[in-house]
Amino acid sequence: MNETMVCVVGNVATQPVCRELSSGSSVRFRLAVTSRYWDREKSEWTDGHTNFFTVWARRTLAANVASSVSLGDPVVVQGRLKVRTEQRDGQSWASADVDAVAIGHDLARGTSAFRRPPRGETAVAAQAQPEPSWETPPPGGPLDMAAELRPEPAGVT
Repeated sequence: MNETMVCVVGNVATQPVCRELSSGSSVRFRLAVTSRYWDREKSEWTDGHTNFFTVWARRTLAANVASSVSLGDPVVVQGRLKVRTEQRDGQSWASADVDAVAIGHDLARGTSAFRRPPRGETAVAAQAQPEPSWETPPPGGPLDMAAELRPEPAGVT
C-alpha cells in the first residue's frame, strides 16, 4: 500500500489526551507548525502561515507520549499523513491527521533525558481531562499561541 510518510516539526498546541481502548492505549494532540523566514527588509525573523495537525499515537507509543509530552513542547513527529474532507452545515471542512510512528522532543530547541519504562509497563491509566476542541481556529484565534512557543533562532536578538 502506498502511504504518505511525513516528518513534521512543531509545538504541541493542546495537552495530549489519553484514552484506553479495547485495542490498547491511544493518545492524540494538536501540533502547530509555523514556517519562519528571514525578512531582509525588516532584518528580523518573521512568522509565516501556521498549519495544525491532529497527531495520533497508539499502543506503547501512546503510553510513552502520555508520560513524556506536554503542552508547548517542541517535538518531531514521523508518521502517515491522512487528509480528510467532509461537509458540515453546508460548508466543506478539511483536516490533516498524522498517524504517528515515532515522536520525540526537538533537541535543536532544548534538552531531554531518555528513560526506558520498566519491562511490562506499557499501559498508562487515562487521565480525566476535558476534551479539547479539535477544530482549527481562525488565524489569530486562541490556538495561535505558536508564536509565543517558538524561540528566536540562535544569534538573533
